[in-house]
Amino acid sequence: MFLNRMVFRSLSRQLGRRILIAVSVGLSACVSVAMLGVVFDVGDKLNAELSTYGSNIVVQPKSDAVVSDLYSANDADSSGSALDSDPTSFIKESDIPKIKTIFWAYNITDFAPQLNTHAKVGVNCGGDSSGAACHSVSAPLVGTWFHKKITASTGESSTVGVQGMRSWWKLTGSWAKDDSDQAMIGSTLAKELGAAVGDTLTVGKGNATQQLRISGIFDSGDDDNGAVYLSSSAVQQLAGLPDQVDRVEVKALTTPENDLARKAARNPGALSQADWETWYCTAYPSSIAYQIEEVIPGSVAKQVRQVAALQGDVMQKTQAVMILMTALSLIAAAIAVANLMAAAIAERSSEFALLKAIGATDASVSRLVVMETASVSLFGALIGAGLGSAAAQVVGHVVFGSGITMRPMVFVLVFVLLAVTVLAASLSGIRSILRLRPAEVLHGR
Repeated sequence: MFLNRMVFRSLSRQLGRRILIAVSVGLSACVSVAMLGVVFDVGDKLNAELSTYGSNIVVQPKSDAVVSDLYSANDADSSGSALDSDPTSFIKESDIPKIKTIFWAYNITDFAPQLNTHAKVGVNCGGDSSGAACHSVSAPLVGTWFHKKITASTGESSTVGVQGMRSWWKLTGSWAKDDSDQAMIGSTLAKELGAAVGDTLTVGKGNATQQLRISGIFDSGDDDNGAVYLSSSAVQQLAGLPDQVDRVEVKALTTPENDLARKAARNPGALSQADWETWYCTAYPSSIAYQIEEVIPGSVAKQVRQVAALQGDVMQKTQAVMILMTALSLIAAAIAVANLMAAAIAERSSEFALLKAIGATDASVSRLVVMETASVSLFGALIGAGLGSAAAQVVGHVVFGSGITMRPMVFVLVFVLLAVTVLAASLSGIRSILRLRPAEVLHGR
């Protein structure tokens, strides 16, 4: 009876250690699969998330870009605020849909042209048929696309405009319609004029005057609060500039810059043929900008450095944190497996000594221990990988609002890392088996 209890306790301890090994490996697999799954998919998710805060590429007429460079002006800011003075050089609005014909067309998620000018703006007096404004001020006008459906020469249709590029705006009322008599006014200007949604706005430039209905009042949190947004066709008519725009904001999903991208941004012609092909066929901001210049005559496309740098910096830091967590989980698993194996081998030393005494080699005993540990670890890893895949989906929905695409490479990489981890953890146990002397152990020495 006493012997049976001893055997039962020994078997219970061995089973407990195997369960702990499976749990340790399983937890490591869970963390590793979740973190690496997010790492492999985080690039597009972060770019999509950050791109909601504005454009990352701006297209300008070539002459404006040269002047901007000469005076060391900052890269065009992503807010799209109107210029301090009216532009003097333009690109054709009819060329803008060509953006959707470049190699990286599917990475272009949104874009909107602008024609910036200044005009007298006022809110009409009630019942005044003359259309005279009660109080008028000079304010920036931004002619743009709000939610416009375009068809590229390839036949592909897209809906683009500032409605998708200014998702952070706080809006009272509704978005204006394209090619209509509707306008949107910034909150600062609306307060100055005493304007409200539904009021009629009188806009005058030179001898041209237009009556517009205020469809919405927006709060952008920047200088745009002092501007009026209206259809590009309306501003072109006021300014006498048909089919002209002076700026295009582009929002694109991009790959973070590296040395090759920075070198190409300075001078694409300095690249070797192989480097040029690699750069051109990678979604760097500079390569997308270069391709936009190819399809829009007389234009210069520049990346918004602040946005591009933020995207790359945030992604690199996020990936570094997740990779660090993966490494720490593997180290923790290795320590746990090594300690549990050492305890199990110490308890089973008599068993292993007997096996060696009846002819088993060190290699065969070591293989037995490693195979036992590997089978238990594999079971834990499979369970952990399943839980890790589910955890990655939770992270994706909570942080990014969408699921994580689990690539097969994630599971292959995790199982390879776990195999190396378990093997490394088994080395101390194998050394204990090699040092084991059957005669000494069996005689209780």
